[in-house]
Amino acid sequence: MRTDSSPDTLPAREHLPAGNAGTPVLDVVIPVYNEEKDLQPCVLRLHEHLARTFPYTFRITIADNASTDTTPRVAARLAAELPEVTSFRLEQKGRGRALRTVWSGSDAPVLAYMDVDLSTDLNALLPLVAPLISGHSDLAIGSRLARSSRVVRGTKREFISRAYNLILRGSLQARFSDAQCGFKAIRRDVAQALLPLVEDTGWFFDTEMLVLAERAGLRIHEVPVDWVDDPNSTVHIVKTATDDLKGVWRVGKALATGSLALDRLARPFGDDPRDREIQDVPRGLARQLLGFCVVGGLSTLFYLLLYSGFRAFSGAQIANALALLVSAIANTAANRRLTFGVRGRGGVIKHQAQGLVVFGIGLALTSGSLAALHAATSAPAHSTELAVLVAANLAATVLRFLLFRAWVFPDRRDGSFVDGSFVDGSLATGSTVVAPHRPAPHRPAPHQLVSHRPAPPVHVTAATVTVRPHDQDSRNAR
Repeated sequence: MRTDSSPDTLPAREHLPAGNAGTPVLDVVIPVYNEEKDLQPCVLRLHEHLARTFPYTFRITIADNASTDTTPRVAARLAAELPEVTSFRLEQKGRGRALRTVWSGSDAPVLAYMDVDLSTDLNALLPLVAPLISGHSDLAIGSRLARSSRVVRGTKREFISRAYNLILRGSLQARFSDAQCGFKAIRRDVAQALLPLVEDTGWFFDTEMLVLAERAGLRIHEVPVDWVDDPNSTVHIVKTATDDLKGVWRVGKALATGSLALDRLARPFGDDPRDREIQDVPRGLARQLLGFCVVGGLSTLFYLLLYSGFRAFSGAQIANALALLVSAIANTAANRRLTFGVRGRGGVIKHQAQGLVVFGIGLALTSGSLAALHAATSAPAHSTELAVLVAANLAATVLRFLLFRAWVFPDRRDGSFVDGSFVDGSLATGSTVVAPHRPAPHRPAPHQLVSHRPAPPVHVTAATVTVRPHDQDSRNAR
């Protein structure tokens, strides 16, 4: 699993300008392998649709990944005939590898792909990319499982698709509805930061990209689509399903162990209103309160169980002290990780020591309450002791949260550390914040792509034209 990520932060999403001379707004990639029969009708149909309906400049990129038939010649001929079409040849198979290579080298601000069979109705293309152009979303996917989608396919593939999505929801907590529909788009700035984290080079590429994007907090827009199954599909269902399950296991393991550097992808999109500082409202307070209450409730149950156990062979004061000590250590560890987002071993001893001081204050409150109870009644019932301790713990809990937030885990920047560092990579050294060194972003090597045009292989310089909805078929006009 890749753990590297783009060193640069991503700016807030903005609406793309309507005019961008020399650079197409949309680059639609069609990954193909031995598709000599279907490629030309697919490209001509897609080109006609874009020329007739798409209000921005566009490019169609044929990504031929190691075809052994006449597909490269068909692609080269289409690229020669249509100025908006270009072709790349990759010498290794893999749909994911083809998409990553072409997307990484494209200069278009919106990147999309679709399967060569065009099973998805093209009327969904503009709704797919519109949220990316407007700056509303980071990725967009076509969904065959949305309520308003109209889908024609066999029972077998319907069952496999729904079962696969249930697996994703159960194992990876995915919330998007359809991972496998070959109809997706992504903003280029997002792709540059996200693609280095995606390891798969085959059919699982889409799923891995979506899962990581969702976990990173990126916005995924779903578009209901009309979809007709291709009975001549060359996809090997059993092998693809097996590879997908292996990918689910690999990604789930990486997410569980925290080996993916997703933190830097979440906050750079700081146009979320929840990320803005509001006067007189501390940042993260609501989330921390919720986490603290959950941890506190579980700690109280744990404390009461411990107290009842220790009370069986010791006095009330000793049982209270022991139960508080054990539960306080567990409470500090849980709040450190879950409530205040501190990860790694850095500062753990200091935090536990400060937590013990907070424990001492809680001990004084609860012990004082018990002493007052025993002073008022010589032999109080066990239930009365528990009730007094619950009330005393509630008071101690409020004080504990304030001390945790202001003293043990102070909110320096965003209140989250990772192995002694904040989530944005800056180092915590006493009260000083040291910004991390950020090297220049990596750019893909031009030799990875072989173009059938005289233009450079990475950034295509073929002329593009602005086509308006009312124009006639641009191919016939030439």
